[in-house]
Amino acid sequence: MKVLFIGGTGNISAACSKLAIEKGIDLYHLNRGKRPINIAGVRSIMGDINKPDTLGDLNRHTWDVVVNWIAYDVKDVERDYHLFKDRTSQYIFISSASCYQTPLSYPVITESTPLKNNEWSYSNDKIRCEEYLEKMYRKHDFPITIVRPSYTYDTVIPIAIGGFRYYNTCDRILKGEKIIIHGDGTSLWTNTHADDFAKGFVGLLGLTQSIGHAFHITSDEILSWNTIYQILAESLGCKLNAVHIASDFICSVEPEYTGTLLADKATSVIFDNSKIKTFVPGYQATIPFAEGIKKTIAWFDSHPEEKNIDAEENARIERILKAYGALAG
Repeated sequence: MKVLFIGGTGNISAACSKLAIEKGIDLYHLNRGKRPINIAGVRSIMGDINKPDTLGDLNRHTWDVVVNWIAYDVKDVERDYHLFKDRTSQYIFISSASCYQTPLSYPVITESTPLKNNEWSYSNDKIRCEEYLEKMYRKHDFPITIVRPSYTYDTVIPIAIGGFRYYNTCDRILKGEKIIIHGDGTSLWTNTHADDFAKGFVGLLGLTQSIGHAFHITSDEILSWNTIYQILAESLGCKLNAVHIASDFICSVEPEYTGTLLADKATSVIFDNSKIKTFVPGYQATIPFAEGIKKTIAWFDSHPEEKNIDAEENARIERILKAYGALAG
């Protein structure tokens, strides 16, 4: 099976690339030559998906599957439709579980949960991408499969504030400084390790039955945010110095968090993974957060240059703590 990844060395896609190679898939990455591909077995095609005049090598190929990991708005998928409509048997769009109804009318999320998130432009853009692709599937038989990851981690810190691509909260925990947990910390969340996500995702590659369908792929482990932060602190070998602050208050002080909190992480979510387990028999997430986050911290320790401390993010955290302290006082 011949597969193209547009993007393929990121937080989620690198794990999928490695597993695809292990499964004997003939995997290509389209890249601009600015970042070396260090995944053994991956073939490289030079080009920039946003610059048609650089795609001469790409245009000589046809594919069993094309996956775009870096499509974020309608113009991206429109371009892909015209580029691949006659050159692939499956096109996989990476959407987001943040597209699901916000706030939820029912806490258990299935693929039939409505797509509606008016709080976050990122989610709305992904929804519009899905709508365009579904239209192309209905009208022109464009062979789409939609995948909606939730909070998936490997080389990022999967927390709500001061994390993901920032190392701020880890740094604060290591220094004994205060960190913020939104709300009372009892709402429920699921973090999924990229190695687990890859098991379900690679199973969809070339799967004819998945054409026209959407899937989310998550762990079945459900944790409170208090537990998530406690596990993170324990994995760093430190005590947790947490302050609980209502999400509404956080966003009133720093509106930048409105999307990631009020539109995504402020309320409990429970994912029903029955569909991916039906289409990919044997899929099961097996890496608990307590194990996975230790692997992530070990990766950061071996790549100290990736421990990015964002000064403005720390300033935002301090402004929230100061405003909350004044309110409490």
